[in-house]
Formats: sequence, structure tokens, C-alpha cells
Amino acid sequence: MEIENIVANTVYIKARESGGQKKGKSKKWKTYLQFPHYKQCLYLKCEIDVSYSYVVEKQPIGKLLFREFCEENPQYDRCCSFLSKVEEYETSDDDGESRRILANSIAQMLAPIDNNTPCSSKENQNWCNFLPETVIVNCLKVADNAKHTSEPPNDIFSEVYKLIREFLVVDAFKQFTDSMYFHRYLQWKWLEKRPVDKHTFRLYRVLGKGGFGEVCACQVRASGKMYALKKLEKKRVKKRHAETLSLNEKQILQKVNSPFVVSLAYAYETKDALCLVLTLMNGGDLKFHLYNLSPGGFDEKRVQFYAAEITLGLQHLHRERILYRDLKPENILLDDFGHVRISDLGLAVELKDNEPIKGRVGTVGYMAPEIIKNEKYSYSVDWWGVGCLIYEMIEGKAPFRQRKEKVKREEVERRVREDQEKYSEKFSEAARMLCRGLLHKEPSFRLGCRRVGPPEEGADEMKAHPFFTCGDPLTGREPVPWKKMEAGKLLPPFCPDPRAVYAKDVLDIEQFSTVKGVRLDASDSTFYEKFNTGSVSIPWQNEMIETECFQELNVFYQNGLLVTDLRPDGGNLPQKNNGKSPGFFSKIFRRTARSNSAFNTTSLGLNRPTQLCNHCLNEKANGCVCQTCKSLHDLRDVEQLSRFAPAIRTPQTNSKFTSGVSTASQNLEKENSEANDLRFCKNLPAK
Repeated sequence: MEIENIVANTVYIKARESGGQKKGKSKKWKTYLQFPHYKQCLYLKCEIDVSYSYVVEKQPIGKLLFREFCEENPQYDRCCSFLSKVEEYETSDDDGESRRILANSIAQMLAPIDNNTPCSSKENQNWCNFLPETVIVNCLKVADNAKHTSEPPNDIFSEVYKLIREFLVVDAFKQFTDSMYFHRYLQWKWLEKRPVDKHTFRLYRVLGKGGFGEVCACQVRASGKMYALKKLEKKRVKKRHAETLSLNEKQILQKVNSPFVVSLAYAYETKDALCLVLTLMNGGDLKFHLYNLSPGGFDEKRVQFYAAEITLGLQHLHRERILYRDLKPENILLDDFGHVRISDLGLAVELKDNEPIKGRVGTVGYMAPEIIKNEKYSYSVDWWGVGCLIYEMIEGKAPFRQRKEKVKREEVERRVREDQEKYSEKFSEAARMLCRGLLHKEPSFRLGCRRVGPPEEGADEMKAHPFFTCGDPLTGREPVPWKKMEAGKLLPPFCPDPRAVYAKDVLDIEQFSTVKGVRLDASDSTFYEKFNTGSVSIPWQNEMIETECFQELNVFYQNGLLVTDLRPDGGNLPQKNNGKSPGFFSKIFRRTARSNSAFNTTSLGLNRPTQLCNHCLNEKANGCVCQTCKSLHDLRDVEQLSRFAPAIRTPQTNSKFTSGVSTASQNLEKENSEANDLRFCKNLPAK
């Protein structure tokens, strides 16, 4: 291994280990994330959505701040606790007994303490007096009946949940928007909307290459969070006329928020490239694992896990009317814990009104027959891709093309259209049925497309297949608890080594050639402006929470007093800080200023908090006031200074200074003519 690769890997692993910890942050991280005064952020109320559904239910920081606000009011706090428990119950995939216990604990929150007093009238009136008594009685009755069923129904508390949520929207949220907690939310939004550039990140080793540039690891200086930086070289994009394609990928990534699809955290531009900052998947891609670490294929238990998470990722994309079109092993990435995500949405497209589209796009060997035939297609092509992927994970090779097989594109496309894939003894009966259903040549008979209902809900048909619902003792496969999987509560069958780099050596990754004959001009700026949108809200807020920046900065009181940036009177508005440390010369001159601070008008209680210049200090014995200093501290200031002359103990000059002040006004005209001789004073520029 080359020394360059060893160094690159060592630095990258060290950065990865520090990511999210304090040692991964810049020493000046608090300066980067300094809150402005909340009055500077009030304009954001007119620019952002300030509804309950957005701030509390979609914004991670908004949800935490609203919860903090509610904790100060026992009624609101109890309401939030009830909603949280109901959400936990409705998304629980546990056995019937565990769900019955949880349902009973929720019912106890509504039940009267003496079993004879309605909840809304006595002991519990502080938090549920707004609920109709009939609703509570009906809910408790259903909950009591559920104790005797094997599987309690999901909707026991749905009506109560709806009423409590409405109460929080109308009452609590209205008060929240007038509180310091909402002001703090606006401060976080202000930080979130700041411009992003190359100085926001540290860059590490190259991990791979995309169609328009390299992909490397990077780290946010302020938080220490690690990401993958995908570069799209401007000249290469322009040469291939791929502006629409690049912007489309960015907009789709920005729209999707799924734990099974890579997230876009930042989008910005440099002089030479457009940059997408994405979720860093340290575990490498499935192709690397399949052909470098597990040649011959994975066991079915592992295949089932990956196939289930990919299915959930496609479900989230399809619900947003997004067609992926490029499913293959190298586009499925593993994170630190072994969970997988769909990546590279460069060929994804949004379907308007679910209307089928045409277009020959994809990777040879993974494109569906209808794409090859240039027919109209819809979500069916993604389920074909899932079939190819599952087949390859089990068999260790693609269904229609051997790895590194030298064969023409036309021959591969003929096999896809006409040949039937072959199954070895590696496939269980359920796995064989699943692949045959997904690799059906006719889209209308393909698994994921047969279901009557919305076409974007084809994932439900996949979830109901025996490969996912039935266990197999021979292969170790177990039924998939879908709700737990969607919540990320299942342990992956394989966990990547945190000390390993699952990528090619730095020197083995081909470098891009220089693009010639392309010039960037002003006409490209409109496209770059659309691309350069900075941070993406939800990933950025999650970053602040995960790296504990939120916890450390979200302080409301210091020494029993409200922090300055939240005081209604404003205090002193924070001055602009560009985050740059003072240079060498500024440090020298700052020392000079400090040395002169003994003769400061502020310390003497004068009208203007200014400081005498060097010339005045040197010439104060003569009572001289230069024209420039006159604008800072006029003659009256000098006269006031004379009253404090005893406090200024400088041998030789004290008495002379006091006597000289009385003649200062007579010397003003003379001073004008002498101003040109005062160039030695650093505060007095030459005329």
C-alpha cells in the first residue's frame, strides 16, 4: 500500500472517530454559531411557515423547543406526554402482551382516580377538562375491552389524540409563538439560513467518483459532523448540457426526507464546482461487499434485511411521486451500523399526476424490458431493479450478465427481453418466488404492480410476500417487523468495522481529465444561484442536535438572568463577527490602543465613549486639540477633562495640562494650520 493511501486513510479514520464529538469541532465553533439578538430574526416570521404542523411536527429543533415550553405548564406537559405515548403505541410492532400493557398505561392517564369521578370534572381537570366526558368514557371502554384481545386495535386513542392535538394547536402553540422559546427558534432558523461556502468544511480523502466529479469525505467545522461531498465540475456539467439533470438531482434530494435514502444537508458552489453535501455512508457500497468481502453472495437473512430497507426507501420515494430508475449494488450504501440507503438520484424523475413517461435511462443489465423497448413506464421499473438486486445478492452475480463478462450491450438487452433467469440451489423457495415475481417481463404482472389501488403504494404488495412475512429455520430468516424496521430499531445482520475504509485506494480511483474548450460566463449564473441554496432545514437541525451543539447553546438563563440575546430591551446587540482572528498588525495596534486607555473619556464619565489620539496624549501639556480629534471629543470634552486632571498622574505634565486647557480655544485656528504636521499620529490621516 502506498504511503499516500496510508496517510489519507489514517487522517480520514481519525476525523471519522472525532465526528460528532467535541474534539471534532473547531475551537471557534461557538463563534460560528453565535446567536444574533432575536429582534434581528423577527423578519423570518414573514418568510417561513409558522404553523403547528410545520414547526412542531416537521422541525426537529422546533419540536424540542415547543416541548421545553410545554414543560413549564403542567396541563400542556401532560398533553404532550399523552400524545407521545399514543404515537409510541400506534407505531409499536411488539407482541400483543406488550401492546396491551402500553395501552393500559395510556388509559390510566385518562381514567379517574377513584373510578367514580369523570376525568374532566375533578382530580385530573388541570389537563383534560377540555375533553368531552362522552369521548373519555368511550375511549376507556374500548381500552378495557382490548385487555382481553390477542392483538389490541391501533385506533383505541385516535379520537382523544385528535382533540388533544387541536387543543395544543389552538391554545399552547399560540402562546408559544409569543414566548422566548419561539424567539430562540427564530435564532436557530437565522443560523440555518446563513450562506455556506468551502470554508464551512474540512476536506478529507477521495472516496470515489461520480459522473461529473469526485466524491470525498468532509467535516463541518462548527459541529464536527462528517458528510460526503459530491462535486459537480461546472465545466463538465456545461459540456454535457447537464444543468437540468444536476438541478433535478439536487431538488429531489432536498425534497426527500427518509432514513433509507441519502439526505442532502448542504448545497453550495465554489469557483469551479457545484457541491452536494450528503449523508456519509462509512460502510461502503453493496458492490464492494458483494465482490470484495463476500464473493459468492450473502446469506438469505442478510439479503432479507437489505431488501426490506430498500423496499422502504422506494416506498418513501414513490409516495413523493419520484421514480428512481437506477437500482444496482453500487448505489446501495451501508452506514456505520450496517443499515442501507439508496444513493445517487441523478437519474430520478418526478412523475406529474402519476403519468407514465418514456426515456432510455439506467445501467445496462439492470434496465427493465419496457425501458429497453422504449415503451412508457412507471414505478414498475424500480421493482424490476429490486428483483435484479435480490438475485445478485443471493447468487453472487447479476441475472443477465456475468461480472466482467465481455459482451455487447445489444446482447445483454436481448437477454433481458427474452431469456429467463436461472436459479441455483442457493435460492430458497420463497426467494425464488420473490425474484420471479419481480423479474416478470410484463409490467402489469410484476410484483409491486398487481395491487389494485394507488400505483405508488406497490411496496405494500412487497411487504406481504412470504419472503418477508414467513420465517425459514434453514436459512435463519424471520418475519420482518416492519414498524420496528421503519423506526430503525432492528439490529442489522452485519456491522462494518469502524477502523476500516470500505473504498478503493486513493491512487486506484481514476482522476478526471481537464475539460477543454468550455468557458463559464455570466449566462450560467442563474443556474448556479438556483443550485446554491445553503443548508437544508431538517438535516441541519438534526446535525445540531446529534452533535450536542443544540444542547450546549440552547441556554436561556445565566446567573439567574435572561441571556442578552433574548432580552426584550435588547441589551447590546451583538456586533458583526466574521469569525476571523485579528491579524499580526491589528494585534500590534490593539496593544497600542490598550496602552493609551488610561486617558479614556469613557472612564472619566464623558459624553462620548471615545479615546484621545496619540497626538493629543503627546501634546496635552500644551492644551492642543487637533481638528480630527475635535470631531471625537470637542473643546467641551477637553474642558471636562481638566476637572479630572488630579486623577491623571503623569509627572511633569499634570499642571501644564490644566493650565493649557484655558488657552485651547485661542489655539484652534492655529491648530488647523498645524494639522499637516501631525502625520505621525496613527489616528490622523494626512490631508
